[in-house]
Amino acid sequence: MSQPSYPVLLDVSDRLCVIVGGGAVAVRKAQGLIDAGAQRVRMIAPVFAADVPQTVQKLREPYRSEHLMEAGIVFAATDSTEVNDGVVRDAQALRILVCRVDGEDRLSGDFVNAAYFKNGAVTVAVSAGAPALSVMIRDQLAARYDPTWTDLANVMTQLRPEIKQRWNETARRNIFRDLATAEALDVLASGGIEGVRQWISRRHGGRPEGRHGDGTGAGT
Repeated sequence: MSQPSYPVLLDVSDRLCVIVGGGAVAVRKAQGLIDAGAQRVRMIAPVFAADVPQTVQKLREPYRSEHLMEAGIVFAATDSTEVNDGVVRDAQALRILVCRVDGEDRLSGDFVNAAYFKNGAVTVAVSAGAPALSVMIRDQLAARYDPTWTDLANVMTQLRPEIKQRWNETARRNIFRDLATAEALDVLASGGIEGVRQWISRRHGGRPEGRHGDGTGAGT
């Protein structure tokens, strides 16, 4: 996809995800969707690879436009340019987000998948105009990733409901900015999540109640 694009992280947990194709690329798309929390993944193809994930619904038949009904997201992942053309046309006519995986630009889809890696609550995604370059940059970033960033992301996730309950919007914005700093990492390393709670209280007033049973180490 050469045109400007808007990066998003999409919740697919409750969407019907339809993959047209049954080969290795389609299998990778299915596994990626499942890893991202998709509960309903359907593949359409006359023949399927042996390693299709067990939770995938398989329709062993040629593609028809009716296969896209009720879909929330679609992948055109066959080895046929003509079939992929049809999938993209049908999905766009139905206003369903569609990804075309064969690299054809003449009838391109709505989005491409970035190369990404996950570490706990942190997802790092890379798009560089070419899949191979995106993967290279992703792997370089993954090799330099600091796992304490995941520790801090986990703490933010745990503390977010407390912060939203006890502080107003302006204070919350400042608190979350403070939590995204090297100083917050140092506090977490030395005092765990309870230390972070007290640090926030000293900086922003209020007296958030601690939950001493939820772990005090930086890795919790």
